[in-house]
Amino acid sequence: MSNGTHTLEVWGDFACFTRPEMKVERFSYPIITPSAARGIFDAIYWDGRREKQGTETVMRPYFHWQVTRIEVLELPRFIALRRNEVKGRVPGSVTLNKWMSGKEHPEPLWADGNDENTGRTQRQTMALKNVRYRLSAKIVPKSGFVNDYGKFCSQFERRAKQGKCFQQPYFGCREFPAFFEYIESSDAKVYSSIAMDQHFGLMLYDVFDLRKEVVNANEKPFITLFDAHIRNGILEVPSFDSVAVKKSGG
Repeated sequence: MSNGTHTLEVWGDFACFTRPEMKVERFSYPIITPSAARGIFDAIYWDGRREKQGTETVMRPYFHWQVTRIEVLELPRFIALRRNEVKGRVPGSVTLNKWMSGKEHPEPLWADGNDENTGRTQRQTMALKNVRYRLSAKIVPKSGFVNDYGKFCSQFERRAKQGKCFQQPYFGCREFPAFFEYIESSDAKVYSSIAMDQHFGLMLYDVFDLRKEVVNANEKPFITLFDAHIRNGILEVPSFDSVAVKKSGG
C-alpha cells in the first residue's frame, strides 16, 4: 500500500464490459470500466450493515472504493461469442428472501416457454479475451467511520494477500472469472503497461451513487459517465465527486 492506495494485478481468459448504448447484443469496451474495477475490490472486501427502514431493509456501507488508475497490461483482443440465454429474469432480493424463508413458493424460469418472458434466445456477444490489468484504488470512508480507515485498509490488504474473497471476482459477466494478486510495488512486476493511446469518448463510470450513505436494493441505477482517454496504456480515473464525472440531473 502506498499513500493509502491499494494495487491489484488481475487477469482472466474472457471479459465483457458492456457498453450501455447497446440494447440486446452485448459489445464490450476495449478495456475494463471503473465500475467493473470497483466490483473486483468489493468482491475481496466490502463492509456495511443492514438496517430496517419501515418495512424495507437497507444497507449502510461503511466506505466505498474509489478507483484511481487502470493500467492495461495486455493489448485488447475481441472475440465473438454466440450464446443461448433465458429471456426471463430472477426477481429482486425481496422476493428471493421470501422464497428462501419459505414464505412464498419459488417460481422457476422456464427455458422452453413460448411467450416473451420465457424461453431461450440466441444473443451475440463481442467480448475480450486474455485480459490483464493493474488496478489501483483507495478506500473512502462514509461519515462516522473515518476513524476506522486504518482498520479497513489492513483488513483488505490481509485478505487480498491471502487470496480471500467474499465472492469470485469477475470481468463484467459472472461467467468470466477474474483472478487477482496483491501488488506491494508495481516496479517489482515483469508486466508493464502497453504502448496504447486512445480516446474512448464518454465511458461508463458507475451505475451506483457512491456518495449515498444508505443503499436501497430497489433503487433505480444511477448512471455516471466520464471522458476516458488512455495514454501509454494508463487510464487516470477522476474522483467520483469531480466535475469530470457527468452525473444524472447534473
